[in-house]
Amino acid sequence: MPLEIDPPPQKAPWATGRSFRACGGAGAIVVGLINNMPDAALDATESQFASLLGAGADSEPVHLRLSTLPEVPRSSVALARIQSTYWPIDELLQEGLDALIVTGTEPKAAQLNQEPYWLRLTGLLDWARSNTVSSIWSCLAAHAAVLHFDGIRRRRLEQKCCGIFEYQVVPEHALTAGIGTSIRTPHSRWNDLPSAELARAGYELLSFSEKNGADIFVKNDGTLMVFLQGHLEYEDCTLLKEYRRDIGRYLAGQQEHYPTMPCAYCPPAALATLAAFRDRALSCRSEKLLASFPSESLSALLINCWRPAAIQLYKNWLSYIASHRNLRRPAHNPVSLTPTWGSPT
Repeated sequence: MPLEIDPPPQKAPWATGRSFRACGGAGAIVVGLINNMPDAALDATESQFASLLGAGADSEPVHLRLSTLPEVPRSSVALARIQSTYWPIDELLQEGLDALIVTGTEPKAAQLNQEPYWLRLTGLLDWARSNTVSSIWSCLAAHAAVLHFDGIRRRRLEQKCCGIFEYQVVPEHALTAGIGTSIRTPHSRWNDLPSAELARAGYELLSFSEKNGADIFVKNDGTLMVFLQGHLEYEDCTLLKEYRRDIGRYLAGQQEHYPTMPCAYCPPAALATLAAFRDRALSCRSEKLLASFPSESLSALLINCWRPAAIQLYKNWLSYIASHRNLRRPAHNPVSLTPTWGSPT
């Protein structure tokens, strides 16, 4: 698998003052992953994106560099791991990247522009538009991008959009070539973006449905910016883990209603098991009950039906970067993202 994860400069055995970019090897695509997921999902998110990039790379060497927004709250354990394996974000951008992937995180504030990382994230958006061949913005990061660039605000759903949903695909685009006319994508979100507003602002919807709106959409104004409301990087059990987390919050009294089962995700045998556990939880609401959640038996029944499409999408993305980076060589401006500028949007 032609993928290597580059350690941060201070941890690299060859860090002797040479350009770290040159150490990646001639022809290698350099991708930065800004992993903002909560601590419990930090490791899994790394492996999920690394797996997709490795599977999509074919013979094209890819070097992956990890970073995160420092304003995202972290435990001491997570901070220690980040300090040993992640690039400080300013150093990452100073070295230069061909492409960028930015994940979402669990929102804490009532509005996105009230989040503690908002100014740094909008600075990163502006940097990516001028300094990368292409970038991917996932879930909350996609919502932040369209708010920052075009003032499009996400809307709260009546119930969580959670499960595997089918979307119609525009097959003529370079990113969706070979996927087919439809795609099934995992989603796990409480908010949605209005498709009509996206279209009016110049975004091109590559996968969408009448019921669930936009899935994958793009904007190309010299750099190809890709926005994903769903999570093609998820593994087969990721939605189950998130569902168990939400059940735990219900049992602990942190949310009022028992969570809705993920849509079109579980086979009948798993649905019966989940329904039986729900009945127990509703009749005896106790945090202790979560220890008996049958994660292992349920996991054995799940199938990752979106993996082939996910690999194809990332294969297409890397091919696009490889074919366009010599046509549009990023400027790699050494801009600091330390948030010292004005007030939030």
